[in-house]
Amino acid sequence: MTAAISRAEFVDLLRDEIGLAVAAEDLGRTFDEVPGWDSLHLLTMLVLLEKRVSRPLSLPDFLDAASLETIYELVNR
Repeated sequence: MTAAISRAEFVDLLRDEIGLAVAAEDLGRTFDEVPGWDSLHLLTMLVLLEKRVSRPLSLPDFLDAASLETIYELVNR
């Protein structure tokens, strides 16, 4: 099965659309460890990713996510 969004595309979205200074190596960090993280980024990310993958994503799952890696996995399941 092909990923809905590649890891590189996900990182680009985080950097270019949300303004987070992250690299692929940072995806496993908890949100508290992500420089510049704000809880509003989670909602922005949800909306942008829903547009990118053309399907609804679960807000409760996003709220339960512990890291950007978890979000990436949710989008691609």
